[in-house]
Amino acid sequence: MTRIARLDGTPPLEIALRRSAQARRFSLRVSRLDGRVTLTLPQHAREAEALAFARGKDGWIRQVLLQMGFGPGAVLAVGPRFGETVPFEGRALVLTPAAVRSPRVEGGALLMPADPARLVPRLAAFLKLAARDRLTEASDRHAAALGLCYARITLRDTRSRWGSCTSDGALMYSWRLILAPTAVLDYVAAHEVAHLAEMNHSPAFWAVVARLMPDYGRHRAWLRSEGAALHRLRLE
Repeated sequence: MTRIARLDGTPPLEIALRRSAQARRFSLRVSRLDGRVTLTLPQHAREAEALAFARGKDGWIRQVLLQMGFGPGAVLAVGPRFGETVPFEGRALVLTPAAVRSPRVEGGALLMPADPARLVPRLAAFLKLAARDRLTEASDRHAAALGLCYARITLRDTRSRWGSCTSDGALMYSWRLILAPTAVLDYVAAHEVAHLAEMNHSPAFWAVVARLMPDYGRHRAWLRSEGAALHRLRLE
């Protein structure tokens, strides 16, 4: 079981505490993908001792984060808060408390109900609903262009892939695509729908992708160069 702890500092650090029956000592790991800091501790170790160990490594943790490109301002270390920005459809929107019943985009702001304790779950629900709407629309459009149908759409928070298509026509997408520019999301939908026609990555498959999105190459390149940054937003 994993628990989230926070270490004071500028900015504060969020650390995932993970107990392991195989662990014999405390160990720290920083993910190159999203900057997540994980502290593994033996099954019966005291949490206070584990946190003291982490505090003693504070300088090392911050240095590693900087080297990986997760310095101050590059990653929301303790989850989003009012006044900070979050990516949405390729734009950086300022989280702004407002007298609204549900989140909405207004100019360069994402207006949110003003209760800070509910900010993260409300933001997560907004992003995932928007992702489902956009990906469903894109998938419907591309499938219609090919005269094909898909079975269903599911959303996940995957790290190894942005989407997939099974042999029975089920489409899966990462909800984090809503953070990317809209054309990038559209490319991933085109890519997965193209698998309904060609369940491979042959020249014939890429010809289908090109039919659906002639300029897909630059959007594919964006994901390769910038996609890892989409994992920096934490919504636990």
